[in-house]
Amino acid sequence: MTSQLARFFDFSEEDQRAGAPPEHLHERLRWLVLALLTLSIPAFYLMLAGRQEWQWHLGEALYAIVAIGLAGHLLLVWRSVQDRRAFFRRYWLDGLILLGAVASIGGHPAHWTVSEWVLRLVFSAMVAGRLAFALLSSFAPMRLAWVVVVGGVMLALAGAGFYWLEPTVNSYADGLWLAFTSGATVGYGDIVPTTPESRVFAAFMVLLGFGILSVTTAAFAALFIGEEEKQFQRELHQDIRTLRREVSALRRELHALRDEGRHSRRNHPDRNAVHD
Repeated sequence: MTSQLARFFDFSEEDQRAGAPPEHLHERLRWLVLALLTLSIPAFYLMLAGRQEWQWHLGEALYAIVAIGLAGHLLLVWRSVQDRRAFFRRYWLDGLILLGAVASIGGHPAHWTVSEWVLRLVFSAMVAGRLAFALLSSFAPMRLAWVVVVGGVMLALAGAGFYWLEPTVNSYADGLWLAFTSGATVGYGDIVPTTPESRVFAAFMVLLGFGILSVTTAAFAALFIGEEEKQFQRELHQDIRTLRREVSALRRELHALRDEGRHSRRNHPDRNAVHD
């Protein structure tokens, strides 16, 4: 299921297919896109939950950085690929996020209409999905340490986010607990999001939590499967070595029989003549 969603968002590892940039460029741009997508999250909340004018302007500036960075990213990829149709099939979501970032610049949350709220939430969902599956494809299953580090950093930042956005969270520890229960989709009910800002933030945590938990589960499974594969390879190599020894022994026996036959023909030429 995860691989199918990743292919839908076009984050498969087939970097050399049509419409994909060269591998070295793809690796560099991947982390640039991740950074830009991450910037869109504080931009959204600075404009939504900001109480001062400088916070709204900072959110607009972050959206502008995201738009400019994505535009540069798409331009570099456009110039490095040959199949233009494949380019649009692969990077259509990045283009929509670019347009959404541009459209998000300007406007005060108090004056947002219902349609604007819906569009901004759709934009946030696209960013969350793009970010989650980009993270999912950026880590090989065996890089468990990196997965744990990224998960810990995200949990720490999410705890601070809930501490800032949710009025019922009275301490950073409560914010961490709410971030963990949201990301793990546990939902004990002792602390719940009560404001629109914290509820949207909780939705982000659920989507990102799915991605991190999927990668962690895959990493643990890969550890056990890897050990079984190593054991199978050791047994296979042992069987191959045994087979090689047996083949070598058979060759020696054949050579010995052939030499014995030649020696017998040389020592008993009369027998060979009689048989003729």
